Amino acid sequence: MTLIKGVNRQVVEINGTDNEYFERALFFVKPECCSVSEGKLRERANLIVSQTGAPPTSKITRSRVKKALSLLLAAAAGAAASGLISLAVR
Repeated sequence: MTLIKGVNRQVVEINGTDNEYFERALFFVKPECCSVSEGKLRERANLIVSQTGAPPTSKITRSRVKKALSLLLAAAAGAAASGLISLAVR
């Protein structure tokens, strides 16, 4: 792990994450916590990295599926209604 001090930010970089999904992690230290010791920051960062699991799988939410289905049904109903009206007019 490296502690990088920038002009406006303090960053903790962890390279050996021992995680099958992530090879390194960057933590941006809050300005009010810059006075905390490097050891304490390193300990907290390592704890967070060790608790990190797999990234969430990408999935379409149910609300999006419902919205798409309702739009599709509304379009089909509109097409059916206009077809019936055009048949009745003839």
